[in-house]
Amino acid sequence: MLRRIWTISTVLSFSRIALLAPLAYFLFANVPSNRVWAAGVMLVAAATDFLDGYLARRLHQVTDFGKIIDPLADKIAVGGAITMLVMIGAVQFWYVALVIVRDVLILLGGLYIKSKKNIITQSNWPGKIAVFFVTLVMVLSVLNQSFLEGITHVVIWASVVLMGASFVIYVQRLFVGSLRAKKGHS
Repeated sequence: MLRRIWTISTVLSFSRIALLAPLAYFLFANVPSNRVWAAGVMLVAAATDFLDGYLARRLHQVTDFGKIIDPLADKIAVGGAITMLVMIGAVQFWYVALVIVRDVLILLGGLYIKSKKNIITQSNWPGKIAVFFVTLVMVLSVLNQSFLEGITHVVIWASVVLMGASFVIYVQRLFVGSLRAKKGHS
């Protein structure tokens, strides 16, 4: 059982959570190029998000535990990182609230489906794309360069649209579809 939990993919998922510590250090410490280092940590975290799913499929290590920990690690890492960014004034509170409320609703919905229908809902590609854009918002915001300001605003609004679309698709495909599928097989 432990062998199926500790795969390369799940270690990468857990590493996203662990990367919150160096991110906090670079965001709050007064060290040279701290924001560049913080952006680098965010990019490494984003790479682990891509790699964990890719490696799980490639190495045939897709597990129920991995299906749970991957999106949970995303939510913890993004929620923690974006909360730190609002604390340093890099992003506005309304954006952080939107990201966190969406993630909490998806998490609660997934727990409900698991408890009622014993189905583990997975991340979907629109959700992964939305998380990529949220990460891009965070990286651009932490770099805080005036020449990136226009791009940052466009990316913020694109991420809002993508979060909304992925949420609707998630509800439609996974929740409604999962409930209907299980009713037909009960």
